[in-house]
Order: sequence, then C-alpha cells, then structure tokens
Amino acid sequence: MKAAVRHEYGPPDVLKVEDVPKPTPLDDEVLIRVHAASVNLGDWELLTGNPLYITVLARLFAPKPRRDVASPERKGGLFKPKYKILGTDIAGRVEAVGQSVTQFQSGDEVFGDCGISGFGAFAEYVCVPEKAVLVPKPAGMTFEQAAAIPQAAFIVLKALRDKAQVQLGQKVLINGAGGGAGTFAVQIAKSYGAEVTGVDGPSKLEMLRSIGADHVIDYTRQDFTRNGQRYDVILDIVAYRSVFESRRSLTPDGIYLMAGGSGTALCQSLFLGPLISRTGNGRVAMLLAAMRRDDLTHMTELFEAGTVVPVIDRCYPLREAGEAIRRLGEKRSKGKVIITP
Repeated sequence: MKAAVRHEYGPPDVLKVEDVPKPTPLDDEVLIRVHAASVNLGDWELLTGNPLYITVLARLFAPKPRRDVASPERKGGLFKPKYKILGTDIAGRVEAVGQSVTQFQSGDEVFGDCGISGFGAFAEYVCVPEKAVLVPKPAGMTFEQAAAIPQAAFIVLKALRDKAQVQLGQKVLINGAGGGAGTFAVQIAKSYGAEVTGVDGPSKLEMLRSIGADHVIDYTRQDFTRNGQRYDVILDIVAYRSVFESRRSLTPDGIYLMAGGSGTALCQSLFLGPLISRTGNGRVAMLLAAMRRDDLTHMTELFEAGTVVPVIDRCYPLREAGEAIRRLGEKRSKGKVIITP
C-alpha cells in the first residue's frame, strides 16, 4: 500500500510517499480502507520535532507502533521518529475484521481516532483495535467531513459543554477561532445560545462571521486582553500570551480554558492554574481528557440536525501530504485540512 512516510524529524519535505506492507488485522482489530484523514497540530509538531517536549511525551507515553507495518518504527522517538506514518483522525470503510470483533463488519463506513494503535492515518489502510474510538458514519456525511471531526470537535466539546458548561446569553471568546478546532468552537458555543467573539487573523474573519460569530477581532490590530471587554468563557486554542494577561478579560465567575499553544503557556495553566484560580477573577484550567465514543456520536447528532457543519479548508491527495501539514503548521488554513488517500 501507499503511505506518507518520514524517517527523520524535519520540515514537510522529509515526508515521502512510499510502498509499505499492507497491515493485517489482529483478532481484536479492524482493517480500514482510509478515504479521508485530517491533519492536526500534533502531526506538524511530531513531523518537525518542535517543540521538543512533544517528542519527549511521544517517546514516553504514546503506544508502540505495529510490528507488521514497519518494525523500525518501534525504535527511536527523541532523536529519530518513533512513528513513520503520522495521522490519527480517519474516515473510511471497514475492509476486514479480526476473529473476535463483534461491533463492526466488512463494508461498514466508520470514522474516529486511530491514535490508540500508534498513528498511521496518512496511508491507504490502517488497522485499528475494536476498542478504539470508532463510530458509524452517517449516510449524509461525507468522508471528508467525518475525518474533520474527531480531535478538533472533541476538545471543543469537552471545553464548552463539560468544563465551562456554557449557558444561554453568556459571552464566549474563542482565541484561534479560524482553525480546525476553532470553527467547531464557534458553532458549538452558538448552539448553546452564547454570544460568541472569534479572534484570528484578517483573512479568516469573514469566514468566522459566516459560521455564526457575533463579533470578530483581528489579532494583528487589537489585543483582546486590553479592549476592556469581559467574557464568561475564554477558550484559548493558540495560547501564546501569559495566562495572567488573558485572565484579566474574564468576568468574576468566568473560566479560562487552554486547549493549545506554547510550552510556557501550557506550564502556566498546568502548574499555576489551580493557584491562580484561588485569587482574583475567574478560574484557569488546561484541558486534559480522553476521547469517548459517545462524544463522536453526539457530534453526528449535531451534524444531522444542521447545528454544526465541519469547515474544510482544503483537501490534498496523499502524494501532497507534506504540503497539507505545512499549510496547517504555518497557520494558513481556514478550518480543517484533509488528506484523501
């Protein structure tokens, strides 16, 4: 089979399409013919090896790659990539199932997250354990739309529904609203009846208005932490400023949630968040949660109701996987970037 493979850390140019062995499902696995896979920031970070803490975490905690796809993948991690084939968000058709699999059968159209098996989505086929976060794809949803959902929508759902518990009439600010997760955040917050402000670059503002943002802020012209506005919820998807700066834009009972950004901001939220929350305005927290099937099932319900529709920036063929990752890593995408093997 064809797959986008890398043998070293580096820019997207190190990614090459190569012939690799087609995986065979184990007793508890399903073999999926990948019709679409979406690119996440983690793919860019693991490709480039930057920031360093990402590669360290991948080396220490990520699952071992499968033996039958490329055994050298099981070595390395800090100085050489542990995963030759990146990608976790997939949508496709089940081609074969292991002997003990009961929930899926050949021909099923599914989507979900294959990270539990050690990445591998940027390929024509991938094997995924039956216990992975896989759900049926609705007939009215394209493979590209389905692949756009898993990671991006999940983190937003956890933030706005579960952690912040957004209510009718609340003011919600999304920093980094024009990216994959941000476009889901705008729509989900609006579905709860919130007044939504989206922050991003000038090229993405009109798109944010088109998906329901009540207000938009061009971060190149205005700093939302200094405009005098206060928000009940701030969801920071691209946190690069100090948590202390962002917190001053909260209402007294507001909550600041970090879902991505710099290592410095991450450490502030993780280690100082509990302390900061005990003093002054609002609470500070970082999102840490495991994806569940019912979260993806809920997203299919929102899609079928017309409440949330994935925003797809561009689709790339597998041979241009490097360019797809580059577009996302350089923050040029409006919504999700998709690879279609």
